[in-house]
Amino acid sequence: MIRSLNFRLLLAFILVILVTVGTASFFVASNSWDEIKRFEERNNQVRNARVEYLITHFYYVNESWDGIQSLVEQLATMDDKHIIVTDLNDVVIADSENKLVGKTYSTSEQGIPLFLPVIDMSPPSQAPPPGPPDSQNRVATLYIDPQDSSVLAIYLSSAINRFLIWGALLAIGIALVVTWFISRTILSPIRILTNTAKKLGKGDFSQRVHIKSRDEVGALAETFNSMASNLERNEKLRRNMVADVAHELRTPLSNVSGYLEAIRDGVVKPDTTTIISLSEEVDLLSRLVEDLQELALSDAGELKLIQQPADLSQLIEQSVLAVQTKVMEKNIEISFTVPENFPILNIDYHRISQVLRNLLANAIRHTPSGGKITVSVTREDNLAKIAVTDTGEGIPAEDLSNMFERFYRVDKSRARSGGGSGLGLTIAKRMVEAHGGTIRVQSELGKGSCFTFTLPIEFPA
Repeated sequence: MIRSLNFRLLLAFILVILVTVGTASFFVASNSWDEIKRFEERNNQVRNARVEYLITHFYYVNESWDGIQSLVEQLATMDDKHIIVTDLNDVVIADSENKLVGKTYSTSEQGIPLFLPVIDMSPPSQAPPPGPPDSQNRVATLYIDPQDSSVLAIYLSSAINRFLIWGALLAIGIALVVTWFISRTILSPIRILTNTAKKLGKGDFSQRVHIKSRDEVGALAETFNSMASNLERNEKLRRNMVADVAHELRTPLSNVSGYLEAIRDGVVKPDTTTIISLSEEVDLLSRLVEDLQELALSDAGELKLIQQPADLSQLIEQSVLAVQTKVMEKNIEISFTVPENFPILNIDYHRISQVLRNLLANAIRHTPSGGKITVSVTREDNLAKIAVTDTGEGIPAEDLSNMFERFYRVDKSRARSGGGSGLGLTIAKRMVEAHGGTIRVQSELGKGSCFTFTLPIEFPA
């Protein structure tokens, strides 16, 4: 995987370089020719004008063409051009190659007529505006072979392309160095993540990566460590759950098995007391199995709700009445308050009642004699907030984050006489969340706890 990514980086760099160089070469090839030709045309115009001026000036000063051949040869050498000058009868009076002098020059090319300058001695205010040269002042015709710019264009284009190719080769070499550097600085942490992930996949959930960079790779490392911590925690909870389920099932099953063996051996008579004891153990097993089934449905996203309009005041009153006997047995004071005309909620009455009874049972279990339990209802925007507060023993701060985990107990002794199976709060959390609400706990050791859950108000008053 690392080699493949390294190769892909190198391939990407080379592809970008080749595309860039190819595009530049294409534009150079398509534009340099025209630009060079335009430059040469402008340059030829300037040079031709200079040659035209020098030859005309020569005749103007000398009043004859004697010695013009030497000047033409010098100008041709300077400009690297073939220059021919003919008189008015098309007879060659000067040839830079000295081959046509004295011969009639016949060509289809149009020459440049040479005119003597006209000097106007009249005052500037009376001078006529400038116009075309007077044909009577024409003294000769100048022919200059245009320089072929295609050779220069081809040469310059090939030179530029040659430099581009060398630049591309240099860029590819730099890309190799950059790829090596990236593989050391960026891919190295990824390699560490890969190796750690392999160990994590084999079940070693204690693995962590130590990458201190503050970029995306560092964020990935933090996310990976968080995932590993969650996996380690979930694995620990899973093992604990399996052990707890086995423990919770073992005790009632052992009791039932013991009773049945005693009845079979004639040690215990199958009287009403024995049957009631067996029935209690079976009920305990049934409740545990039902709780596990509820959790399984919730985990699979198949927890079905039968939602309908319900009066929250009536639900709380019935839930409080259901635990009144246990409250009286422990000499605990219980009360509830619901605002008048509180909105009707669209909820699954049975499941929310189960949530509230679980919270009340938990509060009763951890509230000593003479304590107090209060159920209060308030409204926050479009949420109904139900709080169950007790004056019990409270929960240690280190245990608060685990209160809604399966089989989690603050009392690690697992004594069945001290409480239920440890699934009540977990089930309550899943049912509240299935309604679109949230549940949380606040507690102070020695002063009591407050469990609060919210439910959406879909039928506001």
